[in-house]
Amino acid sequence: MNPRAAVVQGVGGAVPPRRVPNIELAARLDTSDAWIRDRLGIAARHVAAGVSTVDLATEAGGRALEMAGYGALDAVVLATSTPDRLCPASAPEVAARLGYTGIAAFDVNAVCAGFVHALATGNALIRGHMADRVLVIGADVFTTLVDPDDRLTASIFGDGAGAVVLRAGSPDEAGALRSFDLGSDGTQVATVEVPGGGARDRLGLPVANRRPYLVMDGPAVFQRAVREMTGSSRRVLARAGWGAAAVDRFVPHQANIRIIRAVAEELGIAGDRVTANIEHVGNTVAASIPLALADAHDGGLLGAGQRVLVTSIGAGLAWGSAVFTWPELDGKARLR
Repeated sequence: MNPRAAVVQGVGGAVPPRRVPNIELAARLDTSDAWIRDRLGIAARHVAAGVSTVDLATEAGGRALEMAGYGALDAVVLATSTPDRLCPASAPEVAARLGYTGIAAFDVNAVCAGFVHALATGNALIRGHMADRVLVIGADVFTTLVDPDDRLTASIFGDGAGAVVLRAGSPDEAGALRSFDLGSDGTQVATVEVPGGGARDRLGLPVANRRPYLVMDGPAVFQRAVREMTGSSRRVLARAGWGAAAVDRFVPHQANIRIIRAVAEELGIAGDRVTANIEHVGNTVAASIPLALADAHDGGLLGAGQRVLVTSIGAGLAWGSAVFTWPELDGKARLR
């Protein structure tokens, strides 16, 4: 039997229409445009108003499918920590809106690391002969989980969605996924969490903090993000037989600009090979990496055969990295 690989066939992205520049936040919070730009690298973010996770996921997935020529689809894997409903999962509704019923469709929740975990799942479905084509989406409206009066978290996060279509192919094709590295550390669950509102809270079991908003230990997140994203990147590069010098395009999770720069420096990847769109969209959680890929495609930064490294970390703590080559793709990945 010939080796089988999952190959990227299309990419798409979407953000809500409402754009919130730093000056709008500075007007009501104890912060400034200069502080946000310097500390986080963000000038603006898009905030969901009248659109949901399913809406954004459907738009991004539709763009990716259009680029891939639509056709049959065997599964939809949606990475999100902000599903439209606590039950059921959002992926089946996304699939149905796109015209696909009767196929496998399910959610994956690894927060900011969700897209890489979903990509690994799509890869496994194809390599395991359980699917020939899979739509993988990362989508979040994480601003709904952020305290609007918290100057740090309200400044960091934005909403959006990104997607890729995977098809069965061969490992030597441009666009073929090569290697993955996934990990977690549940002892650090309180480092980044939304403590209130879950089943434990509803059951009346002890909960240290019942706030329904994100609680984050910024310094601890920075240290672990740099450490785990760097380590995971090194492991996945080793599995692929690549050195950091072989990476043409580094696409890290858009956590904040200082983390992006620190990980690139630790890996020895020059700034001109780093993809960062955080200035315009903020931290879009599970949408972060696919939205950055969509923007890099639209900006002409990705070419066929280029070697790509993606890496991420999210609440859990959970992290993941992947390496693959980029295919020849035609069309726009997103409209705005």
